[in-house]
Amino acid sequence: MSLGSHLEELQRKHQTLSNKVEEAQRALGSTDFEIAELKKQKLRVKEEITRLSLDA
Repeated sequence: MSLGSHLEELQRKHQTLSNKVEEAQRALGSTDFEIAELKKQKLRVKEEITRLSLDA
């Protein structure tokens, strides 16, 4: 997998997590813990995107 396609995949994953966070925040049954875990995953993906972009 090339760096460009890997970055694109990470960006799609980041957007998917963003959508999940928004959905969880609107859902009545979501807990703060679930939302926090999604946000942590999203941050890890964002950090990886940034790291790879700086290395390129």
